[in-house]
Amino acid sequence: MGPGCVLLLSLTLPTVLQGQDPATPPQVANFQSKQFQGQWFVLGLASNTYRREDRALLNTFSTTFGLNQKGHFEVSNTMTRGKRCNTWSYVLIPAAQPGHFTVDTKGEADPGERAGTGTFSEDVQVVDGDYTVFALLLSIRRMGSQTTIRISLLGRHWNLPRWTLDRFTCLVKAQGLTKDNIVFPTAIDELPDPAC
Repeated sequence: MGPGCVLLLSLTLPTVLQGQDPATPPQVANFQSKQFQGQWFVLGLASNTYRREDRALLNTFSTTFGLNQKGHFEVSNTMTRGKRCNTWSYVLIPAAQPGHFTVDTKGEADPGERAGTGTFSEDVQVVDGDYTVFALLLSIRRMGSQTTIRISLLGRHWNLPRWTLDRFTCLVKAQGLTKDNIVFPTAIDELPDPAC
């Protein structure tokens, strides 16, 4: 375990062990929205709702972040399943802290996300990244008394250096999740077509 992982665990593990909400990891210094824009590939996911069996249901997919005129990120996702193309989108509204966002649940978000019973709130934080190779996103969704933690490993390319996987695993552990909560989407033979 590297020194960065030890630091992240020491900052967040006490809160997780006390049974409180997941701890917020350290801030990304000087988050740059314009540099974060563009296409990313979702290469790893972890969640307190995922199991290893879920891997077969998930293909690698792309997500595109684009800034709109309001300075909000319009996020579009594309996943190919056989001959079908699944797409979904949502809007991230910047919060007071750089790299922190709230999912729009009122007007700009995908209607499918709002169709469930009850309301939810979802906060997304860019935890780590370098704009050109990888990014780690932490999402915390609250619906009633249920909290869903989701961590995404994004890459600008299909192959990532080993150290990015180590950082992903450290963040997963720091949020109180285990290896059983990690899903690496099944690789596909061709890239998803953003226009499908």
